[in-house]
Amino acid sequence: MISLYLTVAIFVLMVAYAGMENTMRLFAYIDLQLRYIPIRIRMELMKRKLKRQLVKDQKYFLERSKEHAKGN
Repeated sequence: MISLYLTVAIFVLMVAYAGMENTMRLFAYIDLQLRYIPIRIRMELMKRKLKRQLVKDQKYFLERSKEHAKGN
């Protein structure tokens, strides 16, 4: 029950200090940041996957260029 009172008190103090509009802007910003976390995680996973694929492709193309150079 104390956590509810504490949360309400923090919200009331935020409204008293910054006003209702700025407090709502802060909550909207926090909401956007929380929604962005899974996107950043997925981007990091895609980055790792792409790096692995690029290393494989680089090795493949280097081998092919060496074979092509030997053939000429």
